[in-house]
Amino acid sequence: MTTVLTFADIESKASSLGIDLSTIDLDSIVLPPGEDFGIKSDDEDILHEEEPPEFEAGYGNVIVVDNLPVVSPEKFAKLEGVVRKIYSQTGVIKEGGLWMPLNPETKMTLGYCFIEFNTAQEAKEAQEKTDGYKLDKSHIFVVNMFDDIEKYMNVPDEWTPAEIKPYEPGENLQHWLTDEKARDQFVIRAGTVTEIFWNDARQVRPDPVYQRQYWTDGFVQWSPLGTYLATVHRQGAAVWGGKSTFNRIHRFPHNQVKHIDFSPGERFLVTYSSQEPSNPRDTHRILLNIFDLRTGKLMRDFKGSVDDFTTGGTSGLSGISWPIFKWGGGKEDKYFARIGKNAIYVYETETFILVDKKSYKVDNVVDFSWSPTDPIISLFVPELGGGNQPARVSLVQMPGKEELRQKNLFSVSDCKMYWQSNGEYLAVKVDRYTKTKKSTYTGFELFRIKERDIPIEVLELDNKNDKIIAFAWEPKGHRFAVIHGDGPRPDVSFYSMKTGGITNRVSKLTTLKAKQANALYWSPSGRYIILAGLKGFNGQLEFYNVDELETMSTGEHFMCTDIEWDPTGRYVATAVTSVHEMENGFHIWSFNGKLLYRIPKDHFFQFQWRPRPPSLLSPEKEEEISRNLRKYSKKYELEDQDVSLALSEQDRKKRRAIQEEWETWTTRWKQYYEEERNLRMQLRDGEPSDDEGNQEEYEAKEVEVEEVLDVREEIVNFDQEQ
Repeated sequence: MTTVLTFADIESKASSLGIDLSTIDLDSIVLPPGEDFGIKSDDEDILHEEEPPEFEAGYGNVIVVDNLPVVSPEKFAKLEGVVRKIYSQTGVIKEGGLWMPLNPETKMTLGYCFIEFNTAQEAKEAQEKTDGYKLDKSHIFVVNMFDDIEKYMNVPDEWTPAEIKPYEPGENLQHWLTDEKARDQFVIRAGTVTEIFWNDARQVRPDPVYQRQYWTDGFVQWSPLGTYLATVHRQGAAVWGGKSTFNRIHRFPHNQVKHIDFSPGERFLVTYSSQEPSNPRDTHRILLNIFDLRTGKLMRDFKGSVDDFTTGGTSGLSGISWPIFKWGGGKEDKYFARIGKNAIYVYETETFILVDKKSYKVDNVVDFSWSPTDPIISLFVPELGGGNQPARVSLVQMPGKEELRQKNLFSVSDCKMYWQSNGEYLAVKVDRYTKTKKSTYTGFELFRIKERDIPIEVLELDNKNDKIIAFAWEPKGHRFAVIHGDGPRPDVSFYSMKTGGITNRVSKLTTLKAKQANALYWSPSGRYIILAGLKGFNGQLEFYNVDELETMSTGEHFMCTDIEWDPTGRYVATAVTSVHEMENGFHIWSFNGKLLYRIPKDHFFQFQWRPRPPSLLSPEKEEEISRNLRKYSKKYELEDQDVSLALSEQDRKKRRAIQEEWETWTTRWKQYYEEERNLRMQLRDGEPSDDEGNQEEYEAKEVEVEEVLDVREEIVNFDQEQ
């Protein structure tokens, strides 16, 4: 190991050798053998065969920023400070590395500048992140690499036609939607194997599509529209798709990624990782990356501590609520937002910067959520000052940050917000303190978002002291269900936001008493719901028709942990995952509660139906199909009949095969029996004991046996009797 000495060490060493560095030309010094002062010679470099250092050629670490404001000399420093602040976030600008040319005559800036970073990687990242950056309405940055200028300058004057490459079709990522049987797919993970199946309910079995071992290091996840399947690895995430081979579409590098999340419209992928601090007093460090899902390009990253991504006052991983970013603006993925201390940070995906370049300040905000269809945020602020400032729920329109509606709430202990899937209604569950502050009771504030001035209704249960166990809106509908009660068997109530043509009044439809249920699972198409008893109820299932207000059937999947409807609402899966050591596997049921088939799987981790994109049919066309359903159903009834006959024939063949197998087995053993007859007779001294019933004579006799059970003596006096 070579020791590198400071100049003071060298001067001290030279003094011990009798050398005065101030009077001697250093180039003329001849060092004694072995005295190298820790400095490698050229010969050593040759002997060690070290590669010479690589120097960057060209201007790969320089970018050109165009469309800057043209300003006078007095505003030059301010503009330079703004540009420096923007680009210091993406890399280290070299000293003197920001040059903004001036017009020699007017002394005004020319509207562009050159920025030199330490590395070409930093420059490339700055170019990718800020190209299209919106400084204001009139100034949107156009950013290029300086090396690209030479490329564009060398464009030949004469035009030559581009080489036309033969068309190569890419992967058809929607091929699975063209299945002739209109089946749905699902993915499962058991042990180290990930498998994808068709749900072939007609054949009463799963039909394999694809299988792969060690496909993921963590979990798998379908994208919201079913286009991609994502896998998680130590080096990052990957998405897969295609006809049936599931080829890799893109990789997204992110070391030690722990969570991923898709935007609703499948435009972006968010990856998350955290790093434990070296100092126990510090919080975990967090890294979030947002990638363009179609190109694989990193659009923006976010770094910081746990406290930077929470409302404050928490540290450690427990302070993070996933997903950190919530998406708004419907399927267009126009906005995403996260909560912070006293603020909500709303970003637009066009530029990946804050809306209006600043956060939305809301003191003490603790929760928010987006409307599923509109750029509207609902937020909750708790009480402050011991009740002097009431809690409130507000609806805020983006990007203008205009408050559409506000409701003040008093004596609030907690608040939860539930959006209906069409964004028509918002239910706010409010837990309030009683006057004594020793207990709480629950009510609902119901917002009608689509109506004028957003009217609000207050709903209290018949027994307002009942504990709310579960709440769920009917998808695409106007009804909702509530499980409530304090006993071991709670009640289930159904309500409607529309009653007898009156749209501004909520009414109760029915209450089901004493149910073994603690979870609600609506069918994606509405109308049907499963009242599920998980955990302590050990998998009790009740399939309920809300239109008819009647139970269709009941069932049980012992130790059930997960329930998921298929995207069409025709089938439902119940599963027991590896949180239990026994009964692992899944069951497939029809919508009305008929158990179709069971699949046991050891070490079962995941079951996920593949989502479907929204229908391309208009509401009018869907209504027309619904009216003429009998006409269309005849075709499928014939197909079902053919399948039923085929299944019956399969059953008959199966029974015949079992019978033939039995007959073959009995014939074989009868043959063995006959072959060993002589041996058995030898062992019995020639007696043909195999036919005792026919050859051996016997006589049956009946024998009567008398047995005295008891003897008793008694003296009778005849004179007294007379």
